[in-house]
Amino acid sequence: MMSNRVDVAVILAGGLGRRLHPLTLVMPKPMLPVADKPLLEHTIEWLRSNGIMHIIVCISYLGRVIENYFGDGSMLNVKIEYARADRPLGTAGQLKSAEHLLSNHDRFICLYGDSLYEFNLNDMVDAHNAKLDEDHSTIATMAVMQYTARLDYGFMDVDDANRVIAWREKPEFKGLINIGCYVMERDVLGLIPKGEVSSMNRVFMDAMARGRSIYAYRIDGRFWDIGNEKAYMDAYREYVERLGDV
Repeated sequence: MMSNRVDVAVILAGGLGRRLHPLTLVMPKPMLPVADKPLLEHTIEWLRSNGIMHIIVCISYLGRVIENYFGDGSMLNVKIEYARADRPLGTAGQLKSAEHLLSNHDRFICLYGDSLYEFNLNDMVDAHNAKLDEDHSTIATMAVMQYTARLDYGFMDVDDANRVIAWREKPEFKGLINIGCYVMERDVLGLIPKGEVSSMNRVFMDAMARGRSIYAYRIDGRFWDIGNEKAYMDAYREYVERLGDV
């Protein structure tokens, strides 16, 4: 019988960070400073606060910078191991590189190394386990949050004769977005091709086509995606404000 505990997390930190050039030409994106410490250190501390003491970091591009800084994790009172790839492999491909380090784990947390999270991870694990008890085909639970985007332009609806029939000025679109944090069963690893570039959405679509269930967990908390310079600076400023006077 498998244990419901989750005691290991895999952080995907092997991307190129192209959207943040030139900042990421000499430093991997997870190592960019956010207030007084690297982005990745905030993530590791968040995992530790949720009881995850064993962390696997998937590295590739400029990975030595990450290894040299964190070492074995002892400075943060956690255990850190590294899964190394000689080239970027996409989100799922990075995860596959950690397969040999997950052989003794029935399930694990997987999250992106270029994001910041603030929500109760243990509640998400409990929700995953509850679904697993109800639906034995469950293979993963993904954290999602409500997101609203307003377009900068008016949208015109026209008929077959190109007659304007509606004008929607700067419409809003709402929906649930994936924030890149998952509880996964080990079966996910068997769906990822070895040594190939592979994305997480492709693997999840394959899993669903095979009859496996993936559930969403709506977070009650916050999330920052450090995807571009504006997002990075917004997160940086907020974390600096939290520091107060130094």
